[in-house]
Amino acid sequence: MSTITGRHGHKIVGSVAEALADLRDGMTIMVGGFGLTGNAEALIKGVVERGVRDLTLVSNNAGNMGKGLATWLRARLIRKVICSYIGANEDLHAAMASGTVEVEINPQGTLVERMRAAGAGIPAFYTPTGVGTVVEQGKEVREIDGRRYVLERALHADVALIRAARADHFGNLRFYRTARNFSPAMASAARTTIAEVDQLVPLGALDPDDIHLPGIFVHRILEVREHENPFEYKTTRPRPAGQGA
Repeated sequence: MSTITGRHGHKIVGSVAEALADLRDGMTIMVGGFGLTGNAEALIKGVVERGVRDLTLVSNNAGNMGKGLATWLRARLIRKVICSYIGANEDLHAAMASGTVEVEINPQGTLVERMRAAGAGIPAFYTPTGVGTVVEQGKEVREIDGRRYVLERALHADVALIRAARADHFGNLRFYRTARNFSPAMASAARTTIAEVDQLVPLGALDPDDIHLPGIFVHRILEVREHENPFEYKTTRPRPAGQGA
């Protein structure tokens, strides 16, 4: 997979189509975000428009409510999902039940550690998480100092699609609060990282102590100013009695 930077700058690309130009059928793609929070909305939509298929998707829960990564499921782009949560994602439930999509569920901490290990050059690691459950099936289990551990392998990807609040022209990123979640680990585990950013700022505008992901892990940057930012479930606190409407 090429990691050639965009023609509009060192790493900056001018369109979704340019950002996703190297995508091919059969790739493994990691996508940051937690549910619908922190989704790279333009890039996710662009993958559907590009029409690549037979994808292995690595994400927390593959979208929800027909939005986000659920659009990939509806477009039948995905062969396999590696995730940590299905929840109320009816599209993934249906695909899993029908056998049209293979689903591999990992404990959430194990999922992110598999990605972190890939970025750190660690091929595998032992963890007590999942020992004695279906998680250990088909995996090596070893006893160390009287405790059983299951061997988990590093998880690599061809591409990571992530979204950040701000980026400079080198690709140094700052995320917005919990939208940070899996994205830094995914960027380190992927051969090519494409960042969709809310705001592009000049070099030097980000304080070095305020950078969440160094630009060395980012290969392409696409500025997208407008996002839907949908809520999955909006909950408000009831107004106490006697305080008016």
